[in-house]
Amino acid sequence: MLTVYRYAMKYKWMIVIALIFMLIELVVELIQPLFIQQVIDNGIMVNNVDNVIMYLLIMFGVSVVAFLAGIFNTYFTSHLTNMFGYDLRLAIFTRVQHFTLATLSKFSTSSLITRMTQDVLQTEMLLFMSLRILFRAPLLVIGSLVMSFIVNPTLGLYLSMLTPVLAIFLFFTARKGAEIFLRVQHWLDRINRFIQQNLEAVRLIKANDSGQYETGKFSKVAAKLRDDTIFALRLMESILPVLLIIMNGSLLLVLWVASDLLQANEVAVGEIVAVINYALRMQGGFSMFAFLIIASSRAKASSDRISEILHSPISKEDKNTYEPSQQAGTVKFDNVSFKYPNTGRYVLKNISFEIYDNENFVIMGGTGSGKSSLISLIPKMYEATDGTVTVNGKNVSDWPTADLRQTIGYVPQRAILFTGSIYDNLLWGNLHAEEEDVFMSSEKAQIHDNIMNFDDTYDTPVGQMGVTLSGGQKQRLSIARALVRKPSILILDDSTSALDVRTENNLWGALEGENVTRIVITQKISTAEQADRVLLLDDGEISALGSHEELIRTSALYREIYESQQKGGHIDE
Repeated sequence: MLTVYRYAMKYKWMIVIALIFMLIELVVELIQPLFIQQVIDNGIMVNNVDNVIMYLLIMFGVSVVAFLAGIFNTYFTSHLTNMFGYDLRLAIFTRVQHFTLATLSKFSTSSLITRMTQDVLQTEMLLFMSLRILFRAPLLVIGSLVMSFIVNPTLGLYLSMLTPVLAIFLFFTARKGAEIFLRVQHWLDRINRFIQQNLEAVRLIKANDSGQYETGKFSKVAAKLRDDTIFALRLMESILPVLLIIMNGSLLLVLWVASDLLQANEVAVGEIVAVINYALRMQGGFSMFAFLIIASSRAKASSDRISEILHSPISKEDKNTYEPSQQAGTVKFDNVSFKYPNTGRYVLKNISFEIYDNENFVIMGGTGSGKSSLISLIPKMYEATDGTVTVNGKNVSDWPTADLRQTIGYVPQRAILFTGSIYDNLLWGNLHAEEEDVFMSSEKAQIHDNIMNFDDTYDTPVGQMGVTLSGGQKQRLSIARALVRKPSILILDDSTSALDVRTENNLWGALEGENVTRIVITQKISTAEQADRVLLLDDGEISALGSHEELIRTSALYREIYESQQKGGHIDE
């Protein structure tokens, strides 16, 4: 929890002010029974009205002070809590942005969303309660106990007899509560992941009329969350009755002893009333613990989950010093082997080849052959397990990551667009690009004419994940976005699969005059025919390398792919 709550330490002065006002409230609450004692013993019992009025006025005055202190405490605490939540969310989001792909693969999207929303909310709530009642509750209990000894040591002793039992009970309940709420947060992750996947696949679900089946699956996961939440809340709700039983037992014991002392004239009526008041305040303090244990248990579970994010490894920070080059890039793989972190199987084995500047280089292969893994090593998404990858004559491990990725325009297999306008999405490729560069990139990507046919042209809203666009339009926008960067190396990971033959040929023709090296993953023989060279992968190894004509003559696997597509077949990606 220290990792998380250190983000509140930058607001130390606000914490100090909030605690000062909280202590003022506490002091007033602890001295009130002393004034009540004086009203009874030195006013009512001796029939002195002046003393009664005086002490009542004093009590009213300090109550006003406590009221104002409570208002100011709440103001500073609320402001502090919101600033803390903002800083913590920003820290988590920033950390995730710098995750390596290996680190990112350990967390589901839904889990990250839950940690940045629900978990942060739980830590905010505990911080707020800490400055309002978390520190106040134990101080109220201890202060009331101390004051009861000051008023009458005998009654104070009997009042304190069952306090250790309560402390032990609360300690073990808090530990158990933290375990249970951690399990609840786990099921909340599962629920969010299920909802996210279901909403993304809503068209497929409706097309297959699988809504009832999906509802059944959701019901099972939701039932787990329901059962664990009910168990956790029942445990927490059992705290208050136990506290009340023990505290009422202590209060009855005090009253029983006080009656004997009163008959023996060994205690004043005001002292008895004061001690009973302190007992009631102790009861109120212990009652706060029931709510505090729920909040602290949830916050402990949430803090552990947030700390896991904040302590996860990230890619090394470096300063972007890259200046765009007018030269096309080169890539070289030298005896490269690669396996994903925490796995034992190599997905690439002893890969060696070179891509020359301005070359149109195509990579082909069946499902699981290692195509996407291969190109992920170029922008240092992952690092090679063995061997070296060189970009522009420099080992990628020696490149500052920001500089390396600025040289590359990358279009992923799945076209990803963001909510906003078309222009905003294109500008995302280079936030400093001129409008002319954006339009020119769109023309080269064969999407400009489509955009101009929209009612709002480049201001047309894209919609979440590009839902308002066709697959081919999304792919061409993704390519245009990469071209806006003016990269020296353009990587297309099967990014033309939704384009018809004419549009794709126009795309390659437009890129022909560009000073850029093109690396294209594809399953289309028509694309391979236009390439300078084709690399054919099979089970993580190079099966063949050469031009289309050379591979037709020398590679049985390539001929098989060619013939299957000539007959109208298609190899799975």
